[in-house]
Amino acid sequence: MISKIKEDLKNKKGEKLHFKFNGARNQIEEFDGMIIETYNYIFTIKTISDREELKSFTYSDVLIDNLEIY
Repeated sequence: MISKIKEDLKNKKGEKLHFKFNGARNQIEEFDGMIIETYNYIFTIKTISDREELKSFTYSDVLIDNLEIY
């Protein structure tokens, strides 16, 4: 499963995507961004907004639906 997620995210690298992150204590954060780089255990996203941020997530975040990608 993780290898399929890695491959899918690698193919979406550089595309503008919408993300929904279900964080701690049921805090939900939605943002637009691009996948900048994929590594062995994590991938990085650069947000598209007035305040650009660099965020990193694990592939298991996607697997367990903590991070949804549209």
